[in-house]
Amino acid sequence: MGKYKAEARVRRLDFEPGRRILAISDIHGNLEYFRGALELAAFSAEDELIIDGDFLEKGDRCLDTLEYIMELSKAGNVHALRGNCDGWYTVFEQGREGNAHLLRYLRWKGKGFLWELFRNLGVDVMAIAGLDPYIPLLHAYDEEFDFLRSLPDAIDSENFTFVHAGRYPNKPLEEHSQDELNRIDRFMDRGDSFEKWTVVGHYPVVLYGEDKVCANPIIERKRKIISIDGGCVLKDDGQLNALIIPHKDSEDFSFVAYDHFPERRVLKDQAGGSRSYYIRWGDSRVQVLERGEEFSRCRHVRTGYEMDILTKYLFTSEDITGCNDCTDYVLPLKAGDVVRVVEETSRGYFVKHKGVSGWYYGELE
Repeated sequence: MGKYKAEARVRRLDFEPGRRILAISDIHGNLEYFRGALELAAFSAEDELIIDGDFLEKGDRCLDTLEYIMELSKAGNVHALRGNCDGWYTVFEQGREGNAHLLRYLRWKGKGFLWELFRNLGVDVMAIAGLDPYIPLLHAYDEEFDFLRSLPDAIDSENFTFVHAGRYPNKPLEEHSQDELNRIDRFMDRGDSFEKWTVVGHYPVVLYGEDKVCANPIIERKRKIISIDGGCVLKDDGQLNALIIPHKDSEDFSFVAYDHFPERRVLKDQAGGSRSYYIRWGDSRVQVLERGEEFSRCRHVRTGYEMDILTKYLFTSEDITGCNDCTDYVLPLKAGDVVRVVEETSRGYFVKHKGVSGWYYGELE
């Protein structure tokens, strides 16, 4: 897609008094989760919905998700903005070198927005010598590309600013580049504060933790920042969060979260573990000490922390390898608690309880 060095485009909205405002980010082509979150939030024509970027890429139904958002937007109460994964209209502006890079990307990913478009057009990107002759075929989807091209990089209102990744304090929104609004990692760690609420996605909230995994929105009231990316598609135990703002002058925030994991009821109390660690994206190199069929004993390379990891989570058969996000956190649970089962193993269950992931070693109903 290339980097977005252009000046950011800002859309101003004046929300009507009394209308709920919902914000969802990082759908990543997961139409099931998007529809599920809207249903849980009881979204209606009386609400305003902000789609805070990255509704494309990484998932399996990017085109369907885009067309669903386009249809919703016709009513006037759904407002999408661009994330770093949504700028595919630039495909028509790339030269031969850019197309060669893009072809390598498509073959590596094996999914995503352009992959779906080419598949629908009968183009097997694994079999062609180059993309150049096939780019003009994408004009069959000009309506979709025009919608993507029209999106702002920020939505600003009286009390809330919605941007995909972050912004810089004391700098007008219009003076930011698209890159600055769409690609700031670890925005919550910068220490910035704002006069009005800034709502972001982009960086999964689970990555801010070290000893446990929580996918619920993070609300920093003193700094007026809300981060809502629940790791949908990107994390095996991810969820799609819908932030709920009761009305434009309210700070009584709540949220709902959708995932597809089955619900089960805890039958026995379990005390929480005293020590745990979360091995996560960007820092997932482990040394395999003993490889087993179901679990492998591993040492985290950077910290030396040892834990048992599901063998299927290891990326390669080598002694030093990356791995899926994983934790040995033992959840504190009471009989009667309802959990959502992510993994069922011979040792116990990897579950989620109120957005927090961890292990349960008792019985489930």
